[in-house]
Amino acid sequence: MSALSWGRGAVGVGRALRRSSSRPRASAEEGTLDGFWGPRRSSSASPCEQDRRKDWGHVELLEVLEARVRQLQAESVSEVSVKRVEVAQLSKGECQPPRKAQVQPCGRWAEKLNKEQRTMQKRKQRLQVKLQAHAQQLVNKLQPRPLRVEPRLMSGQLSSFLQHKAQESPWEEQLAQVLQEAPQKLLHKKQAPLDKEGEAQLSGQQQKLLAFLECCLVSGHLPLAHHVLVSHHSRPRMQKLLTLPMYNTVMLGWARKGSFKELVYVFFMVKDAGLTPDLLSYAAALQCMGRLDQDTNTVKRCLEQMARDGLQLQQLFTEVSLSKEERDVVLKAVAKAEPTVSPPPQPPPQVNTSTLLKGVYTKDGPVSYPKLHLPLQTLKDLFQQQLHVELTTSVYIQSVEKAPSLTKEMLQARKTLKALRAQWEAALRRVLQETKASLAHQAHEGRPSLFPFLCLLSERELVRMLLQALYALPAQGESLVVVAKDLGLRTFNRHMVQQKRLNNQVQALEQRYAQYLHLLACDTQVASPCLPRQYWESLGPPEAPPQQPWPLPVLMQLGKQLAEMLVQAVHMPLGLAVPQGSCRPIPVLYHVYSFRSYRQIGILKPHPAFTQLLVAAADPTLTFETVDVPMLCPPLPWTSPHTGAFLLSPTKLMRAVEGTTQHQRLLERCPPTNLHGALDTLTQLGNCAWRVNGRVLDLVLELFRDKGCSRLGVPPPPSEAPRPREGHLPRGASPAHKAELRRELAGCLKVAREMHSLRVDALYRLSLAQHLRHRIFWLPHNMDFRGRTYPCPPHFNHLGSDLARALLEFAEGRPLGPHGLTWLKIHLVNLTGLRKRDSLQARLAFADQMMDHILDSADQPMTGRKWWMESEEPWQTLACCMEVAQAVRAPDPAAYISHLPVHQDGSCNGLQHYAALGRDSVGAASVNLLPSDLPQDVYSGVAAQVEVFRRQDAARGVRVAQVLEGFISRKVVKQTVMTVVYGVTRYGGRLQIEKRLRELDSFPQEFVWDASHYLVRQVFSSLQEMFSSTRAIQHWLTESARLISQAGWAVEWVTPLGIPVIQPYHHDSKFLVKGGLQSITCSSSRDTSQKPNTLKQKNGFPPNFIHSLDSTHMMLTALHCYRKGLTFVSVHDCFWTHAADVPVMNQVCREQFVRLHSQPILQDLSQFLVKRFCSSPSTRPQSLSQRVLTTKL
Repeated sequence: MSALSWGRGAVGVGRALRRSSSRPRASAEEGTLDGFWGPRRSSSASPCEQDRRKDWGHVELLEVLEARVRQLQAESVSEVSVKRVEVAQLSKGECQPPRKAQVQPCGRWAEKLNKEQRTMQKRKQRLQVKLQAHAQQLVNKLQPRPLRVEPRLMSGQLSSFLQHKAQESPWEEQLAQVLQEAPQKLLHKKQAPLDKEGEAQLSGQQQKLLAFLECCLVSGHLPLAHHVLVSHHSRPRMQKLLTLPMYNTVMLGWARKGSFKELVYVFFMVKDAGLTPDLLSYAAALQCMGRLDQDTNTVKRCLEQMARDGLQLQQLFTEVSLSKEERDVVLKAVAKAEPTVSPPPQPPPQVNTSTLLKGVYTKDGPVSYPKLHLPLQTLKDLFQQQLHVELTTSVYIQSVEKAPSLTKEMLQARKTLKALRAQWEAALRRVLQETKASLAHQAHEGRPSLFPFLCLLSERELVRMLLQALYALPAQGESLVVVAKDLGLRTFNRHMVQQKRLNNQVQALEQRYAQYLHLLACDTQVASPCLPRQYWESLGPPEAPPQQPWPLPVLMQLGKQLAEMLVQAVHMPLGLAVPQGSCRPIPVLYHVYSFRSYRQIGILKPHPAFTQLLVAAADPTLTFETVDVPMLCPPLPWTSPHTGAFLLSPTKLMRAVEGTTQHQRLLERCPPTNLHGALDTLTQLGNCAWRVNGRVLDLVLELFRDKGCSRLGVPPPPSEAPRPREGHLPRGASPAHKAELRRELAGCLKVAREMHSLRVDALYRLSLAQHLRHRIFWLPHNMDFRGRTYPCPPHFNHLGSDLARALLEFAEGRPLGPHGLTWLKIHLVNLTGLRKRDSLQARLAFADQMMDHILDSADQPMTGRKWWMESEEPWQTLACCMEVAQAVRAPDPAAYISHLPVHQDGSCNGLQHYAALGRDSVGAASVNLLPSDLPQDVYSGVAAQVEVFRRQDAARGVRVAQVLEGFISRKVVKQTVMTVVYGVTRYGGRLQIEKRLRELDSFPQEFVWDASHYLVRQVFSSLQEMFSSTRAIQHWLTESARLISQAGWAVEWVTPLGIPVIQPYHHDSKFLVKGGLQSITCSSSRDTSQKPNTLKQKNGFPPNFIHSLDSTHMMLTALHCYRKGLTFVSVHDCFWTHAADVPVMNQVCREQFVRLHSQPILQDLSQFLVKRFCSSPSTRPQSLSQRVLTTKL
């Protein structure tokens, strides 16, 4: 019992035992309580009377104490344990206490206690009544409200018509009448025009509402969508959010169900909102008529009204995106009024007429498009395997980490995890059901919620996805923003795959793809050779565009809701965290805050006990999303900005940050033929079949499972991470010593994190390589906003490091032929980096000279002389050594089948484009654009020019120039020279040079700051002198971008192949996702609704424009190589092909570079900028200063 309870009990008992002075008391010797509370008093009573009074006092005290105990228990003040006062039974001869004392104890305190008990009982009864009433109100509130169907119209005329004639005329007559009504221009309260931020906020709300309505249709909750639409329309303040696409969405839903009455209600709302029906509105009405088999007059009146609105009937079949079944239903309705109408025939395929692509699409001349080396049936089997993978949405792969021996603890940990997973699945289902019920109630009140989004996937699929996210969380936790975004994207991707399965698109895809494989298989022929895109388009009409991606706020809100459900549902017993702990559940995930940089962010962090349980279980399985793994069959050809690459999983043609829509809008507005060059290039790059170099993989795995090797690019395990010094901080340590220890600890933690990141990256890459060891696979491609191409699978591709490239080789081999071995040897020397200034003949001679080392490296890579380890690219060098060894040992080297890709790399590609643009002969010679006996090295040339400047300054007594004597080398200036062309500033260049100087042990470190400042000035001066036109072009591009962005636009241009480009640099626009664990503030700087970031726009234009030219040259080379039958892939300006085909690829590369720069590129750019930003009328109001800037531009 607590001290407070004891105090309250003593006071109460003391008050009860106080009596008037006439009441006798027992002596202290015979009554210990009396001796405790009062002094001993004398008494004249007889012994028998004293005994009677003593017994009566005991009984009264017992009753008082028992009453007090009952009161304390009722009030739940505290846990009180009271020992009963035992009263000895009196013998028959003893005096009995008064009967009144046994039945009803005396005393004012006892009466007051009874009164309080009665009062408390009444209060308890009243409270129970209130709770029952409140519970009933809550039940009534949670019951779904009836969904509204009939709208409340703002227009009195339309409202009166709807109310009075609804019973008098059929709904067909009402539709005809409402279509003839002019849109009602309602007199809303005049509002001030919204600023840019207000417009962006309104647009965001409209996007979320439209996504909600579309999702209701897909998830089967059309009445709910109609209810929310009616609720918004009935409130003038909310009606401003509604747009015609929202009304059309609900109308299309009712049309698919054949619900004419509800469709008419939506038409009433359209007119009431002051909107005019468009093609999709009429398509919905006609579709509904077709499903209900309406009479001819109804259809005819609808078509007549559509014509009065200026809409053509043929536009329904050419401009409205409908499925084949919906088009047939619309045609059925139209045929009643217009029997002769038929959908227009599919237009003949359009051909790109670009001058640069004339040789690609011409029907004249020889064509030898390459075919795969696999037969038709094999390709069909591979298609089925890939289809199964994408339908399951996840890929499970065995890890290549060294498996620990199976122990009792490991088995117990796995058993525990299995049991916990079963509990978590049940808990997640329960939380998911509760959340959906709550969100459904919110939607029934007319407020858009996440309810339909949570209904898109089955509970089982959602639970499986959430548990995958739980197991993937790192021990240090992950930002809630990252987790929410990832979960939102996974939900959307799974939903898109599921929709294709439910809409029978999978079956149609199987049939079309089987026909498409006749073009690629080695044992089939087609009527006339053509490009994959052209053949795919000839097999049927284009696919309907898929559902638009959800707005970023919706993705974040949905992902955040799912993450909160995971935190709420997933618990584990305390005993797993604390030895001999209880079974009380504790959360597995904790939401904590941490500072990263200068911002405080919320982090979801797993409990250390859960992390230790995962480590103890040592599950050897890695889980990947389908789009993160190479494909097992040739990708779909790119035919539009939204169709291509993976079979079912959605893929963007132009990769961009989630939430960015400007690139997609630009591509959709672009004429389709302008994209043919890019589409065909991406398809051709994706059609290259790959396989794993098993010999190299075995050696890498041996190192990886041991202790790694940082020098060879194999990350060591976490056990090899540096550890801080052990021991306690000594007493009286100085602040400087403490700061040093803190820096040391921070450095160790940083290195450990970096090592962990590199190790995991290597683990993913090597595990995928092992998984695909005996398979053939493909890498689908897409591009960035400049047109540079990238493989879609991120972990295992040829754009990675030296190690990643060495693991890959062409699945199809080709004989070396007469010159293939020569190019293999030259490629080997190029990889070593030892003979960069030598001619090709000198490099070939060096390879022959080092043949013993080459063969030794191939035969004994880990135990021999290890010559390959001294190379700049050691693993690729080793792979080439093995290929050369097999070729030279073959009976006929010319007949040897080689699978190794041979590279041809550009010489400072950016400067090559600048020199060609400016017709700079001096600069062109330094980057190998002019014939020369020896290859020129621009980096060495710049270093030599800087050395000339240094000598001049040293002679004048400049101290830093004197210190730099002997330290100016190619390596010191290379990175700065390479990146100047891509927009590096003097500040960035100084940091690059500073880093190189600090790597020189003999350079005096006290001069690093001054020397880096001095050298960056000299490097820029040298480039200005060597490339006179480069800086002038850069300045023109920079100044143009500055004027454009300050006038309020983002910089746009069109590449020579016709690809539209817009720079995604804008000022941050923030939106808030409220509620739950925390409110998430997300910033986006990637869309045209925000003000352009002038600094990034002007600094980014020169390098991005050069990158777009670089990608144009690559695409031209790829398409012409494909026409000649070559296998071609690229890593930006580094082109790969078979050794036997290097001479042909080199010729094509040079021809296309000349053809590209024979075009008036800068003149075309200037004309486009003037037309786009100076001539066309502005779509947005401009201030006086912006008009001045436009005039200057």
